[in-house]
Amino acid sequence: MAAVLDSVRAFFAPSTFTLDLENAGDVVARENLLDRAMGAGRRKKSSEKLRQGRIPAEGLALVARDRAGHVIGTVRLWNIEAGVDRETRPVDALLLGPLAVDPAYEGKGVGSALMRAAIMEAKKREHGAILLVGDAPYYERFGFFASKTRHLVMSGPFQRDRFLALELKEGWLDSAAGIIVASGRKLAQPPISKAA
Repeated sequence: MAAVLDSVRAFFAPSTFTLDLENAGDVVARENLLDRAMGAGRRKKSSEKLRQGRIPAEGLALVARDRAGHVIGTVRLWNIEAGVDRETRPVDALLLGPLAVDPAYEGKGVGSALMRAAIMEAKKREHGAILLVGDAPYYERFGFFASKTRHLVMSGPFQRDRFLALELKEGWLDSAAGIIVASGRKLAQPPISKAA
């Protein structure tokens, strides 16, 4: 009952944050927030390895800002291939993560607002599905379920019951099987200078 009351209070409370596209000036604040919220081991996760050296999907890196403009929440989505279909064609999808909220703003609807905005924007951009690794009880309310990933695997360790997906287009993952691989744009590498 307390959770329901908290949700109702958050719904009717004056907005203490806004959502925005992430910009280059948010990088340090985002990384500091992720370190605080997820700990130092966050870079060792299998999903993090898929994101390494990549740029988030176009228009799908979002932040929440407090009234002063400080980053208090973040979510990013990444282009991946969710295995292959029956004809062995790659199944394009998105990988969500990480989602993080400043501990001082937990329980105020920031994470939910970021999730809903990310899902709506991905749908608007006509993506077929979103996958993530996270707590099923939290993400199920947004439509993410482990049954959608039953024929998919990640490279490296992952917990099967936390590997979830949401289809933005009905049946998108029905025949998807195999390993998840990164497919998005790569970060530009500085040119290597040759010694004279």
